[in-house]
Amino acid sequence: MSTTTVAPLTATDAETLVRAARRAADAAGVPVSITVLDAGGHLLAFRRDERAVLISGETSTAKARTALQLNAPTADLVDLVKPDGPFHSLPTALDTPLLFIAGGVPIHRDGQLVGALGLGGGAPEQDDAFARTALQAL
Repeated sequence: MSTTTVAPLTATDAETLVRAARRAADAAGVPVSITVLDAGGHLLAFRRDERAVLISGETSTAKARTALQLNAPTADLVDLVKPDGPFHSLPTALDTPLLFIAGGVPIHRDGQLVGALGLGGGAPEQDDAFARTALQAL
């Protein structure tokens, strides 16, 4: 039985993602915070535009953590936490809360989860679009 080792997300990869996300947000005139986590949930890169609302730093990180923990874009999870949804209590059930707002995306390499990217500061749809655009830079 052979195993394939997938290269982990690197600091260089994280900086590539931050630059690409920043370009997308700047082109739209939206000040954002950007968080990149590795597969273990450790911070690889963070950037907050000085004009971005302060809470965007926390939301970008929580979105990245949520996308990583559930291996899914946060935009795809929003309905699961509505009052009648199967994950209704999940956002507050953990020591480190998750955030079910669009703007977090998992990062895959050769089909394996290697990290996550989260953006905060714009409208949820904007944050999601910036994150998905940034993924294309890898």
